[in-house]
Amino acid sequence: MNDDDIAPKLRTPAVSPPKPLPHPQDPVEQEFWQRCQGGTLHFQRCGECRTWRHLPRYMCARCGSPSFAWEPSSGRGRLFSWTVTHQALHPAFAADVPYVAAVVELDEGVRMATRLTGADPATLALDMPVALAFETIGDGFRLPVFTPAAGA
Repeated sequence: MNDDDIAPKLRTPAVSPPKPLPHPQDPVEQEFWQRCQGGTLHFQRCGECRTWRHLPRYMCARCGSPSFAWEPSSGRGRLFSWTVTHQALHPAFAADVPYVAAVVELDEGVRMATRLTGADPATLALDMPVALAFETIGDGFRLPVFTPAAGA
């Protein structure tokens, strides 16, 4: 079988392109990613009602206040939902399949779409404890991901 017999999406590229990086246009989203580059995960917290929020935004969804501060996350949470991806939708991820695309609910109460690394997909379970890690992609860009917590 040669490459002509394999569907283009299933072909492994000879040279893998770099993984795409976030390119936020909004300053509040840019600040989220800049804080990640320091190796810590921060979320906005309302200055009025103290509600945590993610995705970053200019007004609190609970009380409507524009007041907020960036506060560090504990980096701990639980697996809320996941899917095992067996087909790379971008050639840069071909070497990673299968991988786990997940939604993690952090101790702060926010939910975050992410990748779960270092886990056997057959062992995943709802509410499995997870911990923050950072994966370096591109030219030193730090992407927040999660791994099973010790003892999980």
